[in-house]
Amino acid sequence: MNNSDCIVLDKVNKYFGNKQVLKNISFNVPYGCIFGLLGPSGCGKTTTVKIISGITESSSGDTFVLGEKMPKLLLMNKIGYMAQSDALYSDMSAAENLAFFASLYNMDSKEVKKRLIEVMDLVNLSDHMNKPVKAFSGGMKRRLSLAMSIIHNPKVLILDEPTVGIDPLLRKSIWNELYKMTSAGVTILVTTHVMDEAEKCHQLAMMRDGLLIAQGSPAELQKQIGVKSIEEAFIYYGGGEIEE
Repeated sequence: MNNSDCIVLDKVNKYFGNKQVLKNISFNVPYGCIFGLLGPSGCGKTTTVKIISGITESSSGDTFVLGEKMPKLLLMNKIGYMAQSDALYSDMSAAENLAFFASLYNMDSKEVKKRLIEVMDLVNLSDHMNKPVKAFSGGMKRRLSLAMSIIHNPKVLILDEPTVGIDPLLRKSIWNELYKMTSAGVTILVTTHVMDEAEKCHQLAMMRDGLLIAQGSPAELQKQIGVKSIEEAFIYYGGGEIEE
C-alpha cells in the first residue's frame, strides 16, 4: 500500500444474499484529495462508502483508511460520514442535535461551543440554531447533516449525495469550503450522480451496475476519448453511444 494514499480498496466484493452489488472494486484516494464516485442510483456507490466508513463489511477484498484495515472502531473519531438519509432527532433543536453528536466523539465542551458556531455558519443555518429540526425544510436538514459530519474536525470526510435539495448558491459555497478543507489536509470522498459536481472533484471513479468502469481526473477521462463533457465520458465508458 502506498503511503500517499488515504483510502485504498483492493478487489472489494459485496453480496446481499445471492445478489452481488459490488464486483471487484479497486481504487486509491490520495491524502488531501476530493475523490468523486459518479454513477446512477443503485450502482453501488452507497454500499462502497459504507464499507469505507466501517458501517458495513465487504464480502471479500480489503479496505484501508488512514493506513488501518477497516472496519476499525478506533478510527471512527477520525471519519466524518454524511448519509443519503438525514439521521436527525426532529424534536430537538439544531444545536441540540449537533451537541449530541459531538458528545459521541467525546469532544471537549469548549471546543463544541466553538465548532457549533463554525459549522452552522458554514451551512448558512446560524439563524436557526435553536429551531426544532421538525420545522426545517428538506434542504435545511441536508445542511444540518453536513454540519454534523464535520463537527469533530475529521481527517476523512465521506459525503453520500451531500447537496441534494440544496440551492445552487449555497452548493457553491459548500464546495468552496470542501476545497479549503482539502488544503488543510482533509481527504474527502463524495458520491454524486450530478455531472457538474463530478467535474469539481480532483479525481473521479465512474460506477455502473456494481462495476468500476473508469477512473482518473475529470480532464483525463474526457481527453482519453476526445469528448468535451463528463456526461459524454460517462455514456462512453458505460458502453453507450454518444450523439454527434
